[in-house]
Amino acid sequence: MPPSLPFPSPAILSRRSVLWGGASLGAMALAGCSTMPDMMAAAPAPTFDPAYVSMYAALPLEKFPVPAVDLTRLKPSHFRQYVADPTGERPGTIVVDTQARYLYLVQENRQALRYGVGIGREGFTWSGRADIARKSQWPTWTPPAEMVARDPVAAPWANGMPGGLDNPLGARALYIFQNGRDTIYRLHGTNDPSTIGEAVSSGCVRLINQDVIDLHARVPVGTPVLVM
Repeated sequence: MPPSLPFPSPAILSRRSVLWGGASLGAMALAGCSTMPDMMAAAPAPTFDPAYVSMYAALPLEKFPVPAVDLTRLKPSHFRQYVADPTGERPGTIVVDTQARYLYLVQENRQALRYGVGIGREGFTWSGRADIARKSQWPTWTPPAEMVARDPVAAPWANGMPGGLDNPLGARALYIFQNGRDTIYRLHGTNDPSTIGEAVSSGCVRLINQDVIDLHARVPVGTPVLVM
């Protein structure tokens, strides 16, 4: 059975409907001498299953307190959840589906824990089999020389950027090695939920900070990785 989580299984979640709360804008007076209000209907504000609210709540005890995720900026299809394993890989394997923008941690009984991810822009993607050779909490980010040369934002951090909420690696990093050599690609955190499900980074696989903290705690060094 999958390890217990602070949120219900998909079977339970599937029986819950997403509720939509009502919201409206107040009347807005027209400029000048007119007193007739211009009534504008606002889109209903979504409400979320409490399990997801708890899953993506603030983490105040972290070295750098992590704020709660604005769930309106994170695609519901990319919330962390258990699913039937589509990979066929052995339990304990991390599989990144770059096309669908999902990371699967394969479980027993043909299940997988699925996380939403952001991936590299076209031209910066990487694929293959590798393994996790190192894990880090609030890691230092040291951009590779090629990035320093092409990216003026990275250039000031050629000797390393200390960990923190603004660090591109986020709250955790898992370092991908292939045949004992660093691929320079990482599984790492981000504090920008709008990037999850998109192709925006320079090759690395990013997860929202709450998800990468969860993944980091679940997998040991030596975990096999397949990036498709």
